[in-house]
Amino acid sequence: MKRARVAYAGAIHEAVPHARGLQLADGRVVAEDAVVWLAPFEVGTIIALGLNYADHAKELSFGKQEEPLVFLKTSGSVVGHRGQTRRPKDVTFMHYECELAVVIGAPGRQIRKADAMAHVAGYTVANDYAIRDYLENWYRPNARVKNRDGGTVLGPWFVDASDIATPVQLDLRTFVNGRQTQNGNTRDLVHDIPSLVEYLSAFMTLNPGDVILTGTPEGVVNVDVGDEVITEIEGIGRLLNTIVDDAAFGR
Repeated sequence: MKRARVAYAGAIHEAVPHARGLQLADGRVVAEDAVVWLAPFEVGTIIALGLNYADHAKELSFGKQEEPLVFLKTSGSVVGHRGQTRRPKDVTFMHYECELAVVIGAPGRQIRKADAMAHVAGYTVANDYAIRDYLENWYRPNARVKNRDGGTVLGPWFVDASDIATPVQLDLRTFVNGRQTQNGNTRDLVHDIPSLVEYLSAFMTLNPGDVILTGTPEGVVNVDVGDEVITEIEGIGRLLNTIVDDAAFGR
């Protein structure tokens, strides 16, 4: 089942797809552009992976990571489908990252790999922007790179885990202004979902609403003000986002 969370007429609603747009929980049908799309679930801790596709690590001149490269983000960095992401005027290289987002549904600590998928509630699409200008030592993510307001786009749908039979066989694609720039598949994850759940839960408790951003394949390119970026994952959805300048945020 696919479902979303949207703001409409002064309230927050759960919604499902409809031939004419969205059907709210109260039965009303509204157009997709008549609502404000939110993250499709209540976001807890955001756990992001770097260099978790071998081709992307090679693209950035890094070798395979024997241990996951992990960093944390706050829910304040999140924006929903059809949202805007700011490109600061002083940067020269800002890029998207199409990622499978794994949403935790059952709490756990020291979860065995064999039991890991029982703790996964479902999936959504993530577009986790990075600004290369702000990186320290090229790839050591810092707060300005990965924890900026509006820099993590989630949605549009939350898809139940039971509806995705093989999360390790999903195509990922990115389109910038209609031109495809990124193409990958989750089969190429360096550390798969059960391995990540086992690794993370060894030192931290995973709670419902926590989300693991599993990394991006090769093919990241610079995006500029006015660009429309669509990140798409097979069976989960197409996530639209627009790049805007400082003035759009009063800066």
